[in-house]
Amino acid sequence: MLKTHFKTAWRTLLKSKGYAAINILGLAIGLACCLLISLYIQDELSYDRYHIKKDRIYRVLHGYKESSTAGSTTTDQKGSFTYQVWGNAPVGKALKADFAEVQEVVQFSGQSSVLLRYGDKAFQEDNVFFADSNVLDVFNWKLLAGNPKTALTTPYSALLTESAAKKYFGDENPIGKTLEGGNTGGRANPGLYTVTGVLEDIPSNSHFTFDVLMSMSSFKQSWAEPFEQWGYVDFYTYFVVPENFDINSLSAKIPAFLSRHHANDDGRYSISFEPMMGAYLHSTAERQPGVTGSLANLYIFGVIGIFILCIACINFMNLATARSMERAKEVGVRKVVGAERGELIRQFMTESLLMILIAASLAFLFIWVLLPLTNNFTGKHFEFTRLFDWHTLALYLPVVLVTGLMAGSYPALVLSGFKPITILRGVFRTSTKGIALRRGLVVFQFSLSIALIAGTIIVISQLDHLRHKYLGFKQDKMLVIDFNYDQSITSQLEAIKQTFLNEREVLSISASRSIPGSYFPNAGTNIETSNGTSVSETPGIFEVDVDFIPHFGIEMAAGRPYSRDFPADTVKSLVINEATARLYGYRNPQDIIGKRFSQWGREGTVIGVTKDFNYLSLHKRVEPLTMRLAPLASRFLTLHVKSENLPATITKLGEIWAKLAPHRPYLYSFLDNSFNRQYEADQRFRNLFSVFASLAILIACLGLLGLATYTAQQRTKEIGVRKVLGASVGNIVKLLSTDFVKLVIIAGFIASPLAWWAMNKWLDNFAYRMEIHWWIFAGAALTGVIIAILTVSFQAIKAALANPVESLRNE
Repeated sequence: MLKTHFKTAWRTLLKSKGYAAINILGLAIGLACCLLISLYIQDELSYDRYHIKKDRIYRVLHGYKESSTAGSTTTDQKGSFTYQVWGNAPVGKALKADFAEVQEVVQFSGQSSVLLRYGDKAFQEDNVFFADSNVLDVFNWKLLAGNPKTALTTPYSALLTESAAKKYFGDENPIGKTLEGGNTGGRANPGLYTVTGVLEDIPSNSHFTFDVLMSMSSFKQSWAEPFEQWGYVDFYTYFVVPENFDINSLSAKIPAFLSRHHANDDGRYSISFEPMMGAYLHSTAERQPGVTGSLANLYIFGVIGIFILCIACINFMNLATARSMERAKEVGVRKVVGAERGELIRQFMTESLLMILIAASLAFLFIWVLLPLTNNFTGKHFEFTRLFDWHTLALYLPVVLVTGLMAGSYPALVLSGFKPITILRGVFRTSTKGIALRRGLVVFQFSLSIALIAGTIIVISQLDHLRHKYLGFKQDKMLVIDFNYDQSITSQLEAIKQTFLNEREVLSISASRSIPGSYFPNAGTNIETSNGTSVSETPGIFEVDVDFIPHFGIEMAAGRPYSRDFPADTVKSLVINEATARLYGYRNPQDIIGKRFSQWGREGTVIGVTKDFNYLSLHKRVEPLTMRLAPLASRFLTLHVKSENLPATITKLGEIWAKLAPHRPYLYSFLDNSFNRQYEADQRFRNLFSVFASLAILIACLGLLGLATYTAQQRTKEIGVRKVLGASVGNIVKLLSTDFVKLVIIAGFIASPLAWWAMNKWLDNFAYRMEIHWWIFAGAALTGVIIAILTVSFQAIKAALANPVESLRNE
C-alpha cells in the first residue's frame, strides 16, 4: 500500500511541476537555513566541552568598587563591584592553601607579545601566555610530543602548538631546540626558550586560545614580586573542585578569606567564581582572555530559523489548499469508488512526505555548494561531513518529519473531507473558512518577513552608526608600527621619529604604549579631591610621549597638554580625561587643574583634562583614563600619513624601518582597521541576519507567487469576461493584486511593534545606539508591499495578456 501511495504521489508531482517546484524549493531553502543555523548554534554551545573536567573547572573573577568619597557621576552602579577576569596572582596560592575543596589551581599570565627567532626565521607572536606547570592536568589540550608532567616545570621552557612548531622548524623535530625570545613587555627577560612539547592546535571552540605557552617559572625568575602582591593585576586564575560540588558553599567563605589575607581592608576588593562553561556565552566580566559570544544573538538566530521554517510550511499549506478546486474531482471520484477518508489522508500525507524528502535532499546540496561562503560569513570552519554526525542528524531528521507533518496535515484533512456528491454535481466552491485561513497565513508570514526587513535595516544602520560616529580623535590614515617595547627602539625614539618626519609623506608621529582599541593597563592613582583629601582609584592608563595628544587631534577641556616647553612634565605632570575628573568628584574639569596626584611612584599636579574620546569599543561609555608621559614604555609608533598613493608610502616607510631596526619585522596596520576589529562579531551578526532575512523574504515571495498563480487560474473565466467587456491590462493586474497588497499592509501594522520591541532589546547592548525612527518600519512595510506587488504582478500580467477567447473556450 505504501508503495502505491508513493507511486501515486510521484505521478501527482510530475503532473503539477510548477506547484511542486515552488513548494520543494521553498522547503529546501527553509530546511537548509535551519540546518546552517543549527550548525552555528551547536558550535557556539560547544565551547570548552572537550575538557574532561569541564563541569568542575571554575575561574576567579576580581571585583573592584569605586571609592564612596569620589563623587562620581559616571555610573548608575555607584558602590557596586565591577568584575574582571584579569587579576592578582596571590589569590591562587591562597585558595589552594586555605580550602581543601580546591583540588588544583592553574594560573596564566596576561596575554604577551614576544619576538621569537630560530635561525633566520623571526616572528612576533601575539598570542603567548605564561602558564603553571600543571596546566595539562586541568585542561585537556592534546600533547603530541613531550612529557605533560615536566614540560613547563623549568624556567625558559615552552610548549608550541603544532602550527607554531611547523612555522619555525618545518618537518624537523622541535623537541630540545631553542627559540631566542625577545623582550616580552616586562614579564620575562630575553633569553633562549627550550621547546619541551608540541600541542595539537587548540580547538577553535575554546574561550581562549594561544600559540605558545611559556613556563610561569620564567616569569617568577625574572620578576618575583607580583606573585606576592594582591594589588598587581596580570593573571587569570582557574581551579578545580570535586564532582557535584556546591560552589556557593565556597563563595560564602570568601569575606573571611579576604580578611584573613588582608586583601580587602578598604572594602573595595572582592572575588567571585564563574564556571568555565559559562565563560564564552554567559560571562559579563571585563578583561577576558579571548573573544566571547552572545547568547542573545543565538536566541535571535534560533527565532529566525523558526520563522523561516514557519514561512516555508505556510507556503506549503496555502498552495495545497489553494489547489483544492483542482484536486476536488479526484477526491470525489476516489470516494465514490470506495476510498475511505483515512486512505485519502495517508495518500496526501505521502505526497507531503515525498516533497519534504526531496526538499531535505536538495537542502544538503545547497549547503554543500554554499558551505565555503557560510564559513566566510560566520568566521567558523564547518566541514560538510559535520552534517552527518549523529548530533546533527538527531536534530535534522525530527525537524524534517515534524515539518512534513505540520505542512501536510492540514491540507490532507481539508482535501480528504470533501463531500463527493457536492463535488460531482459541480457546485463545489472553496469555503470562506479556507479563504480566511489562507489570508491569515499570508498575513502571518509577511508579518515575519516585514519584521525581519525592519530588523535588517536597524542592524545595518546601527553598525554604520558605530563606524561613522566621531570618536574624539583622528583615526584616518594613521599607520601603526608595532615594535613591541624593543629597548633598542625606545633608546633612540626621538631620532627615529625625526627620521620619519623628514619624509614628506609623514605629517606627524607619536610613540605610546597603548593606542585606541588596543590593550591598556589600569593604574592605582591618588588625586586630591575638592575637600583636600587624597582618593585612590584605578583608572585606565595610556603611557604616551609629548606629541600624543596633538598628534591624535584630541581636544582639551581644561588646562594644557604635555609640552617640550615644560621640562617638569616628564616627572611631575599628569593629563586625564573628563571621565577621570568626574570619577574624583569634579563636574567642572577646570577645577581639577593643579590638584596633587601620585601614580606608580610619580607625584605632581594635574595639568590638563582632555575631552572624552572613545578609546574603547562603542559598546561601552568612555571610561576614566590617565595619560602619563612615559615614552620609554612605548610599544607603538603611530604615523599620520598623506592619503595619496598609500601603497607606495607603506613600501617606502618599510624600507626606512628596515634600516632603522633591521632586527625587527615591519609590522604595520592602520588604526581605523585595527580599531574596527572590535566590531567583527557585530559585522558577522549583521551579515548572517541580512542573509537569513533575505532568504525568509524569498521563501515568502515563492509562496505568494504560487498563490497568485492559482488565483489567476481560478479566475480565468472572470478575467476573460472582463477583457471582452473592455478591461485593460492595468485593470486586470489591479484586480489580482489588490487583495494581496491589503494583506501585506495589514502585516506591516502587526510586524512594526514586534520588531520595535525586539530591536530595542538588541540595541541595549550598545552604549552608543541609534534612534529607532517610525520611518524605518514604514520603509520596511513599503518594501514588503513593493515585493508583493512585483511578485504578484508577474503572474497577473501574464493572465491579463492571455487571449480571452482561449480562456472562455477552456472554461
